[in-house]
Order: sequence, then C-alpha cells, then structure tokens
Amino acid sequence: MIRLIMYDLDGTLLDTASEIAAAVNLTLARYGAEAVPEPTVKSWVGHGAAQLMRNAWQTIAPGPTYEETMQTFTRFYQQTVGTSSRPFPQVMETLQHFRSAGFLQAVITNKESVFTRRVLKTHGMSEFFALVVSGDTLPVKKPDPAMVRHCLQTLAVRAEESLFVGDSDIDVATARAAGVRCWVVPYGYNGGRDIAQAGADGVITELGELPMLVEKMSADCRLAECDGMRG
Repeated sequence: MIRLIMYDLDGTLLDTASEIAAAVNLTLARYGAEAVPEPTVKSWVGHGAAQLMRNAWQTIAPGPTYEETMQTFTRFYQQTVGTSSRPFPQVMETLQHFRSAGFLQAVITNKESVFTRRVLKTHGMSEFFALVVSGDTLPVKKPDPAMVRHCLQTLAVRAEESLFVGDSDIDVATARAAGVRCWVVPYGYNGGRDIAQAGADGVITELGELPMLVEKMSADCRLAECDGMRG
C-alpha cells in the first residue's frame, strides 16, 4: 500500500528552464560572454545550481573565478526564480487529489533550499508537502540515496510504502539505490537522453495518470493480501 509519494521538482512538477536560462545568460552577459541557448541550459539542470554554473563558467574561462561567477548567478537567479516557471499539465490537480485522499507527499530536489522555497511558494505548492529535501539539506545530493532515506525516516514510512516520481536517470538511480519504486515522466530534463531507457518501473505521460495507477497498485496489494490469507 502506497502512503508516500516523493517528487523531483525541476522537470517533473515545474518547468523552470526558462527562468534558470535567464539567470545564466544575465550572468554571462555581466562578463561580456555570449548567451547559451535554453536547451543547453536545460541539459545542465539536475545536479543543482553549483554544477550548472560550473558548466556555464567553463564557457567563459579564462575570466572571472568560478566563485565570483556563482555569486553573480545567485543574485540574478534570486531575481528570476518564480517569474516564468509553470507547473506542468495536471500537476496541481494531482497534488490536490493526493492531499485530499490522505497521502503524504514530499519533494526531493538538488535545487538549493533558498530557490526551492521561493518557487514552491510562488506557485502555491508549499502546502502540499509534508517535507522538502533540497540540495543543501544534507551534505549529499541525488543520486545519493541518503536524500530519500532521510525523507522515509523523517516521515516514518517504509520504502515499500513509497513511490518516487522523477524525470531523469538521476532520479531513477536515486530511487533504485534507496529501494523504492520509481516512475518517470518523459517531458522533463534528462540531458537529451531517452528516459524510457533509464530503467524506471514505468513511464507516465503526465502526472494526471498517477492517481489511477496508485489506486490500481493499492488494489493489487489488497488482493495479494487476501490471497495470502486464503492460502
């Protein structure tokens, strides 16, 4: 029986690529560098802002130090975060469904907490989550399974009672290492790689499919329990 649904943020719940790209290109312009296309920035998303800006910084080196570039990006991203991002289709309805049905929900993201809090608040999503684990909550980031294990321990839920929903092979690797089921969406940020090849338990077209699939999973569990009792 599923009790907890954990979600990745960027590329799964929210389309944030445009506002991240805006902050990256404002940073590059500050140092007289050429802008990079949004698809390129999108391919860098997934490991947190520090790694994303390391990729961007390499396009202008030699020049400002990485630390200076990161500080500049942080200032610009604080201006752009939440300005052009949008929930993907059926996200808000799905979150509301699971909250009304009594499920626990959580976010597991490599995005730093200051940006995570801002973008969730902007879109009125904070109230849906019992826990948010950001990229600086622990000393490690995904694909380290400690992020998921921290969530399970904090919310007192077993791995077999949980489900992770993401958009990248990073998410699949994280869930696998933590021993939880993982379903993925195909519309997110996976560096141009086919998410169907990542080895998830399933691919869903959009989050709106999730309630029916979770209900079916729960029904199958109940049926298996009944069969076990009859046996």
